Amino acid sequence: MNDSNAQPLAPNLIAAEVDGGRIAENILQFARLLRSAGLPIGSDRVILATRATLAAGIESPSILYWTLHTSLVSKPEHHEIFDQAFYLFWKDPGFLQQMLSVMVPSLREDNAPKTPELARRLREPLMSNRPKLEIAQEEHIEIDMSGTASAEEQLKAKDFEQMSAEEQARARAAIQRMSLLMEEVPTRRFVASRSGGRIDLRRVMRGMAARGPDYVKLEFKARRWRTPPLVVLCDISGSMDAYARMMLHFLYAVTNARDRVHAFLFGTRLTHVTRALKGRDPDRAIAQVAHEVKDWAGGTRIGQSVEDFNRLWARRVLGQNASVLLITDGLDREGGAGLGAASRRLRASSRRLVWLNPLMRYDGYSPLALGARELKPHVSEMRPCHNLNSLESLARSLARGHR
Repeated sequence: MNDSNAQPLAPNLIAAEVDGGRIAENILQFARLLRSAGLPIGSDRVILATRATLAAGIESPSILYWTLHTSLVSKPEHHEIFDQAFYLFWKDPGFLQQMLSVMVPSLREDNAPKTPELARRLREPLMSNRPKLEIAQEEHIEIDMSGTASAEEQLKAKDFEQMSAEEQARARAAIQRMSLLMEEVPTRRFVASRSGGRIDLRRVMRGMAARGPDYVKLEFKARRWRTPPLVVLCDISGSMDAYARMMLHFLYAVTNARDRVHAFLFGTRLTHVTRALKGRDPDRAIAQVAHEVKDWAGGTRIGQSVEDFNRLWARRVLGQNASVLLITDGLDREGGAGLGAASRRLRASSRRLVWLNPLMRYDGYSPLALGARELKPHVSEMRPCHNLNSLESLARSLARGHR
């Protein structure tokens, strides 16, 4: 279910559909908290959760937990948000008050309770309707910020999946401001040069033919340098949802900053989105991409998608020493079937195959999934792509060799 299409949670509708008494009101408030945190929950889900709870009973906390989880959670990446919201709402109301007190300005920050990073998505909706504190005019609070990290540096080091809605907007703006220089490689063609390089005998002979045999002037030529094509294959499956949305803005910036950039998205099928990403308005371009892609946040068929690219697009876009960026976590629904042969052919057709994997944010990561193990032997290098620092490092890598 799409969050934008979900209907508002109507108390009258819930009361009319299900006669659950106090438990129905609590489930409604809990669903509103989850919806504010970003989960796509409509009135039909709340009705289903209320009926399931009344049927299963609330004798055990685990029964209530899994009943609501089954009714309200539809994606694996929403599990952690639901887990923390359930703890805050049902198990320990006192901890909820402690979490809210963290947002109150205080000079004694060391005594504030430590909360997980993911709870930020829950604190925002809880604090949205909270009245602001009035500070007396005569009270002045001075905070020594020496030796602390700036908000910009903290944003660059933060994982895309842990960002709040405001931080994601700032991250998208930072991606648009990135300097995206691409490396240049020498071609087989030559251009006129004033000095150095090779002697251009053709130009020398043309000068002698035009001005007489006594006129001899040495002309020089040098190799022409040009930016090679860049091909990007981005995984948009459910496990890559949070990172794929940010990488889509990165693709927009790269596509509009350079020529000969080709962008493809794949989940269960391969979609060419280069033309849709062209435009002055990034929001309109990305909305057009969302309209064209039919398998967003679904399953993953990496091997079949790479094979389709090799068969349909490789001859068109992989000429002239093209580089390929493959953005995926390596989690394949088909267990990496056909991925080894397809990635080997892709590596042989390109000058460099770079695997961008958000799971590399973990120290000591090793590709244990079947798809990741099939892909690793055939890539030129592996890089993380989970925050702004990793994207800046990638931009510097792409600019390596720029004159």
